[in-house]
Formats: sequence, C-alpha cells, structure tokens
Amino acid sequence: MRTNTALEEADLVQRIGRHDHAAFEALMRQHNGRLFRIARAILKDDADAEDAVQDGYIDAYRHIDSFRGDSQLGTWLVRIVANQALMRLRKQKRERVVVPFERDELGTGRDKDVEVEDRKAESPSAATLRAEIRRMLEHRIDELPVAFRTVFILREVEEMTVEETAAALGIPVATVRTRLFRARALLREALARDLDMATGDVFGFAGARCDRIVARVLAIVAREHPDPGAHPM
Repeated sequence: MRTNTALEEADLVQRIGRHDHAAFEALMRQHNGRLFRIARAILKDDADAEDAVQDGYIDAYRHIDSFRGDSQLGTWLVRIVANQALMRLRKQKRERVVVPFERDELGTGRDKDVEVEDRKAESPSAATLRAEIRRMLEHRIDELPVAFRTVFILREVEEMTVEETAAALGIPVATVRTRLFRARALLREALARDLDMATGDVFGFAGARCDRIVARVLAIVAREHPDPGAHPM
C-alpha cells in the first residue's frame, strides 16, 4: 500500500510531466532550501550553488519521466543537484574531489584530512555573537573535504537519515557513517583550536575599557585626595 506522501509525489510527478508549471513551482519552493545547502556545501560559493540548483531543476524537469518512485522525490533531486555541483567543481578545478561519491571508501580511512537559538527578542550583542559563531562554523565546514562536508550538511543540517543520504549520494551506508565521523572529528579539532586561540582574549581589559576605568578611578581619587604634587590648572 502506497503512503500518502508517495501518492502525492506520484501526482506531482504526473502533473509536471504534463508541463504543469504550477506543480513544478510548488516542487521547487518545497526543496529550494535543502538543494541550495547541498550545492553550497560542495561548491563553497553562493552564486555557483544557485547555478547548480537551477541546472539541477532543469535537468529534473527534462527527465521527470525517469523518476520511478524507487526513492523519495526529494532524495532524487538531491542526487541530481549534487551531481551538477560536482561537475561544476571538477570543471572549475577549485579543489580536488578528495573521495568521489562513486568510490566505495569501505571505511579504510585513506581520505586526505583537511584542517579545518533562541529566536526570542535577543539583544543586539547576542545576535552579533551568534552571527560570529555561525560564520566561524561555516568557515570550518567549508574547509572540510568536499565528500565530508556534503555528508555533514545532509545529516546534521538537513537531518536526512543515513539511508536517505546514502541513496542521495549513491554511496554505501557504511561510507556515510565513516564520512560523518571524520567530518565531526575534523570540525571538533578545528573549533577547539579556535576556542584555544580566543580564550586569551576573553573579557579583554586592554584598550578603551582599560583607559576608561583608569580615568574614572583617577578622577574620583583626585576629588577625594588631591595630588599635592599636581600643578593647579
């Protein structure tokens, strides 16, 4: 017995196959966020990621009849967009693909390591801090090997299951687990280094804060106990 989701997807696919643009728009709006993030994870560039998603949608539209419902429609789209992004990455030669998705790692550990809210009325300082933390995390994710960061985004950000991620990327389930484990380890190491470097500056006292407190204290002391050696102004 087919689930309601499968029936809805089958109906959507049929409508798109009949060139129903409204149905295709609904599909795009439903999956835009996830597909952009997976493309961005691979390409590390917003504009290139948008282009990859666009090309992926066009490819999906042209080949919608090839979707047989063996996997979820969203998983099928992720695989198309991931392939588009990988093709762009290889063409641009911005970085070497450490472990192509088609290769079975089998957990050999041979991959080349790369070093790597509460939404309620938060204060401006809290919002700024959260934004800085997010940028730091995004920077470290960008430094992961492409195969690792792609799996990390799908599993940790998009919360896809191991099986869904494996199906989307065309790799074994064991490989998904291996890559996610390595991605987490590399991120922990990189973020730990960032934290160690920042610890020395916690509650920093130099600069304006130091000058301000010294000036205030001297002003109070001068009023209560004038310096006999000071020259009157």
